[in-house]
Amino acid sequence: MVVAQWMVNLAMAYAALGVAFAIAFVFYGVGKIDPAAKDAPLTFRLLIFPGVAALWPLLLKRWLNGQTLPPAEQNAHRNSDKSVKEAKS
Repeated sequence: MVVAQWMVNLAMAYAALGVAFAIAFVFYGVGKIDPAAKDAPLTFRLLIFPGVAALWPLLLKRWLNGQTLPPAEQNAHRNSDKSVKEAKS
């Protein structure tokens, strides 16, 4: 029972931190990491609020690092394409 209570408390803390971060991020940070969202309306900001609250550690990292471009996708198709281009060079 103690472990279950500890897990619930951990989830509550994560959610509380996420909501606090999301409030700041949707009004100040979203325009810094995505220039297209700089002048986004309130409805867009409310729409992304739950996702920001859930993914707050990833978005906090991008906000603090000042990343404006999304990370490059890494998959088998892209990796094989790079190897073909390098072999031709």
